[in-house]
Amino acid sequence: MAIDRTASLKRCRSLGLEPAMVGLSKKSKRQVRRTNRKVSEYGLQLKEKQKAKFIYGVLEKQFRGYYDKAKKIAGVTGENLLILLERRLDNVVYRLGLATTRRAARQVVRHGHILVNGKRVDIPSALVRVGDVITVAEKSRQNAYFKALADGYNTLSVPVWIEADKDNMKGTVTRFPARTEIDTPVNEQAIVELYSK
Repeated sequence: MAIDRTASLKRCRSLGLEPAMVGLSKKSKRQVRRTNRKVSEYGLQLKEKQKAKFIYGVLEKQFRGYYDKAKKIAGVTGENLLILLERRLDNVVYRLGLATTRRAARQVVRHGHILVNGKRVDIPSALVRVGDVITVAEKSRQNAYFKALADGYNTLSVPVWIEADKDNMKGTVTRFPARTEIDTPVNEQAIVELYSK
């Protein structure tokens, strides 16, 4: 499996993202030198694509697959793309607050701690559907990580399209998100324009 090993803070600086947006608590001490160099339209479109890939932790081949799938769904392609990315299991685990970052959520899923409709799923890119119930496995709740999480679990940041059950550490996907409910700072139309060239 391909892994992106670029330093996260360096990527945040180059893409103009706040480190907190991708779950980093530390900040760069390095001063960023601003240049007045004009960026081409292609450069802006490429940057938007790289931003989306970095935020959701997806590499190019998989991202292209999401774009192709989004094109086939009725509606606006750019919005469909972001909705597909939001429906990834690792993202839903992160949105539920069962992990502090999407990377941590990916690891939680890979290690088999998450059940979808009562069945263990260890594929972070699995797409959730309406009505799916995401829970932490009973055996995993004894884990120190989840015990600490249960003490400080806060459902306030859970998006409206997921119904959270704090006591049982589970969530139900009630519907798919609308574009206005996705807080990712990405211009999805620029990504569509880039791919449609």
